[in-house]
Amino acid sequence: MLQADKLLQISRIYVEPAAAALPRGQEILARWPQADVVEVASHWRIPELSGDEANVNRWVRIKTEALVVGVKKSLTAKPNGRSADFIAPSTANGCAMACAYCYVPRHKGYSNPITVFANIEEISGYLERHVARQGIKLEPNQCDDTAWVYDIGENSDCSVDALVSDNVQDLVSLYRDLPTAKLSFATKYVNRDLLSWDPRGQTRVRFSLMPEKLARMVDVRTTPVAERIAAINDFVEAGYEVHVNFSPVIITPHWQEEWQELFAQLDAALSTAAKRQLAAEVIFLTHNQQLHEVNLGWHPLAEEILWRPDLQETKRSQNGFANVRYIAYEKRGYLDEFLRLAAAGLPYCRIRYAF
Repeated sequence: MLQADKLLQISRIYVEPAAAALPRGQEILARWPQADVVEVASHWRIPELSGDEANVNRWVRIKTEALVVGVKKSLTAKPNGRSADFIAPSTANGCAMACAYCYVPRHKGYSNPITVFANIEEISGYLERHVARQGIKLEPNQCDDTAWVYDIGENSDCSVDALVSDNVQDLVSLYRDLPTAKLSFATKYVNRDLLSWDPRGQTRVRFSLMPEKLARMVDVRTTPVAERIAAINDFVEAGYEVHVNFSPVIITPHWQEEWQELFAQLDAALSTAAKRQLAAEVIFLTHNQQLHEVNLGWHPLAEEILWRPDLQETKRSQNGFANVRYIAYEKRGYLDEFLRLAAAGLPYCRIRYAF
């Protein structure tokens, strides 16, 4: 596993003055006292980090060395209905890892280091009030039978965010005492510090999994898949609800055999307790023209499996991005085959949703 001191070697911190004035901002700055501190007007568009094509050559270095500290101004819990009932206001965006298929960089130019938000008390207060307004969940849905589920990691990896600040731990502590709601986040990084947080079943961790050989190509700077699987029992024992994300499903010449091997590996590793509460999401690859062009500048080998015009069709997103997905009628067959393999290999694993 890439250790925390290798993943993050912060040498420059870009900070909004309002963030530096807050207690959480001061805590973050104190974690890296030797770093150069650069005051910026906004966390969103920093010329050294965003929109400069030359940064493609420094893609991973920037993720390692740069950190942005800002204030989250828009506090909105967006209805979701797939992975969660609501997408919570983020306490961070960006990531120190560098998965080749990640959609987040397309929003921030040619680099995407961690941006962490210092106004955690304001975010926590908003979420507590939002949960109270929902009342009791009267009807089960694919997100959860009884609790309102809030995803806090839509644009970041919370296990890595926890290396930067206490924001994620603060939210786990908050939801521990909110009986009608629970947190949820997906992760590709095993941070065992989370095992001591006592979530009492109110936080759902979703470990993202794919065949190991494929992950070595596209899951850059993440915890190896075998280590993610090995952590599941420990997280269940520590009081987390643990699900898995089979994501993204990437079509390769031998994808069926590779996923069968992964299902067998997972089945052999899981404890009875882990199997009893297991559920999964299945998400097929969506790629993007802009990200494809960026990847050609730093990781062209990944594009040999991610960019497959012979298998994919273009679908324009609401934001105007030229996304590519597997051809619809072909994808239906891939999905049916995937679900068949999963049912055979992991018959106890409920598939919450698949697309």
